Amino acid sequence: MNRVYMRFPGGRSKALTLSYDDGVEHDKRLIAIMRKYGLKGTFNINSGLYAQPDAVSASGAGSSIAGSNGALRGTGGNGIRKSRRRMTLEEARSLYCGSGMEVACHTLTHVLGGNLPSHVSLQQIAEDRKNLEEQFQCLVRGMAYPGGHYDDQVIEMMKYAGIVYGRTDRWTHDFALPEDWYRLTGTCHHGDPKLMELASQFVEKQVRYDPILFYLWGHSYEFEEQDNWQIIEQFASFMGGREEIWYASNIEIYDYRKAFESLVYSMDGRWAYNPSATELFLETGGEGKHIGPGEFVKIG
Repeated sequence: MNRVYMRFPGGRSKALTLSYDDGVEHDKRLIAIMRKYGLKGTFNINSGLYAQPDAVSASGAGSSIAGSNGALRGTGGNGIRKSRRRMTLEEARSLYCGSGMEVACHTLTHVLGGNLPSHVSLQQIAEDRKNLEEQFQCLVRGMAYPGGHYDDQVIEMMKYAGIVYGRTDRWTHDFALPEDWYRLTGTCHHGDPKLMELASQFVEKQVRYDPILFYLWGHSYEFEEQDNWQIIEQFASFMGGREEIWYASNIEIYDYRKAFESLVYSMDGRWAYNPSATELFLETGGEGKHIGPGEFVKIG
């Protein structure tokens, strides 16, 4: 039996995903850039912290990112860090619905872990999921940890709430596929000085065995505060429109990987059955194969 290597939809050997947090108004500009170049990703939202409907845009006073007690995490000259204004619920619905992006949890009020009792962590996660599903009329199954805070107890609460992955604030500078979906690490933050060097390595890398993933994360308000929108524009322009790359949200990659892991092989490994509803692609013995839903296919 030859070794079997997963390939992404269309037989691709590479995937790219983005993950951005907090539901701030600068997601509008970020998503416009992503859609311009064909990129996809996940937006992690605190459903208990939307701006009030009478809040104005970042050009004036508005609702900024707050901690659990409502205190601002950073302020400008008038007491408000304008570039961190959250969207109203209606703004968020208008932006994310139909955008092709995934909506995921970020806890109800950006609080998690530490010395919180387990039932409080569960409430923060479960209520956020319930609210987001009602607000955006979709299934919500992913999460990014607010402030990067999580522990084993938090992960157990996530499982109880039906959350299947959690993204940390750590990065690795590599392109390995996730092994622990509750401790997801990124390739890098968009502010990493090695961003474009890593992007070039990713594009140039010849994939012989396991497929590779570039995972980028951050907060869109950082582009505004640091006046460096050109970073994401350059990255998206360079990475977008490539036939060998699958552009996907976090949950799409999770679901595809799990579907691939469900393949059932014959005793000699020469046949494979796909019990999932997903068309799957693989490479074995230097030859590409695809197996449709419910198909039993000779692969070796």
